[in-house]
Amino acid sequence: MAEIIIEHVTKTFGAFTAVDDIDMTFEDGEVACLLGPSGCGKTTLMRMLSGLETPTKGRVIFGGRDVTRLPPRKRNVGMVFQYPVMYPTLSVFENLELPMRYDRSVARDERRRRVDEILDVLDIRHLSKAFIEELDAGTRQKVAVGRAVVRQSEIVLFDEPTTNVEVNAKLQLIRAFKTVTSRLKQTIVYVTHDQTEAMTLADRIALMRSGRIVQYDRPQVLYGEPTTEFGGWFLGNPGMNFVPATVSGGTISAPILARPLPAPGDLRGDRIAVGIRPELVRMAGIAGPDSVPAKLVDQAIGIAGRYLTKAAIGDTVVKVNTKGRPPAKLGETVHLSVPRERLMLFADGDRVPARFS
Repeated sequence: MAEIIIEHVTKTFGAFTAVDDIDMTFEDGEVACLLGPSGCGKTTLMRMLSGLETPTKGRVIFGGRDVTRLPPRKRNVGMVFQYPVMYPTLSVFENLELPMRYDRSVARDERRRRVDEILDVLDIRHLSKAFIEELDAGTRQKVAVGRAVVRQSEIVLFDEPTTNVEVNAKLQLIRAFKTVTSRLKQTIVYVTHDQTEAMTLADRIALMRSGRIVQYDRPQVLYGEPTTEFGGWFLGNPGMNFVPATVSGGTISAPILARPLPAPGDLRGDRIAVGIRPELVRMAGIAGPDSVPAKLVDQAIGIAGRYLTKAAIGDTVVKVNTKGRPPAKLGETVHLSVPRERLMLFADGDRVPARFS
């Protein structure tokens, strides 16, 4: 059992709070990503899991064992960092084998079997006799990943291992990582600021902001059902639209709406907004049911034949992700409509439970 329990963990540096009262559980055998912008506290939390930092308050528990004040060597975890320490005088095979050499519980034949398995999983068997200095950065990180998991520690920690790898090698490394995690069933915590990595790799994502966990759930839930404006903005390229709204007489009005929405009876907040993903906004060249006129003010070619556009309804700019070329030229009028059942309501930055039709 390799469940990780974080009990009300706080880490302060003088007057600065880097991690603020985090209370959560990473389930046994899952891949969990800590995702968030620079400075949100994800690396500090990772360092407390590894034993490189000690919490100011709270406890860290691995598989029922309190490891809060144990040094890294007594936690039995594998770790991969942005700049892994490799041994240039050893071959790839020897670098992979090294963590097990001084473990008397692992026989020589078992060591070699494990290394052979990792070489095959990572598709680097042809490099087993190569020295580290002969490898590019992406392949070195593959070896670092292999060395972290080959010990078969129940827990493996990754701190932004692809940050310093060029794009093509990064994609290969992510594919290799996905293969490793699906095969070895270890509990993995992976730190990244790259949402594509997190959405690709994670069973669940812990979205962090200002030292706190904003939301912890499966990737599709974080994207489709954000609980905060921050979550809707941070996930997605581009992020969610948040259209300012007003509440009057039991209804909600906003520039994107052709008809008002019913307001929940307990709606409170100084700042109300209607949220909608850019790919859900419909853009047409002619008026249609429940559409509103807008001026096309910007467009850029995206990927897979999509266009990222912006249309202004008065002072409100709406992002639209369209299939194919927009139905008008810049400066011309387009007509926007939204599926009311996909709209989300936010008050002072937090999601308000509401469904519309």
